[in-house]
Amino acid sequence: MNFEKEIENSIKKSAENILKSIEFSDQINKSINLIINCYQNNNKVIIFGNGGSAADSQHMAAELIGRFKLERKSLPAIALTTDSSILTSLGNDYSYDVVFSRQCESLVSSGDVVIGISTSGNSKNVELAMITAQKKGAKTIGLLGNNGGNIKSKSDIPIIINSSDTANIQESHRVIYHIICELVERELSE
Repeated sequence: MNFEKEIENSIKKSAENILKSIEFSDQINKSINLIINCYQNNNKVIIFGNGGSAADSQHMAAELIGRFKLERKSLPAIALTTDSSILTSLGNDYSYDVVFSRQCESLVSSGDVVIGISTSGNSKNVELAMITAQKKGAKTIGLLGNNGGNIKSKSDIPIIINSSDTANIQESHRVIYHIICELVERELSE
């Protein structure tokens, strides 16, 4: 079987979607400055999402805590998706809807930056966590898909990939958070 045409079409579709992300340069720039300010004021970044977005949360936290391209001091970041005991106890004792908001209650401080990732824009647990984070005095960034869904209005800075293709949304999100990590790192390494 020859899948070359399908492969070519998939790559082109992804590339076109990523190129559309240029439309969000202003929101990405605002996000970078918000995170830089957060770190300069000795605060932290907290990130969460479901499924592939959970993996993206962990990926972004790893880039900030470790390094992206430059040797520099570690930047505090927490992915709320990594502790299976917390996630399963909250899901069991309360509801899966609160697995992130309950963590935000105890971990988010005023001045922190909270990044909620949802390809649908409607993940209830992400939405509730964004609301909790704002009540705690954090600034929120939404990496979203579709039309931004309900989470758009709970994000101080919504970055919305206007697509319904989950894979293409995730690919664009990865490019965006890599840009954020690179420029935050560069600014704070000087």
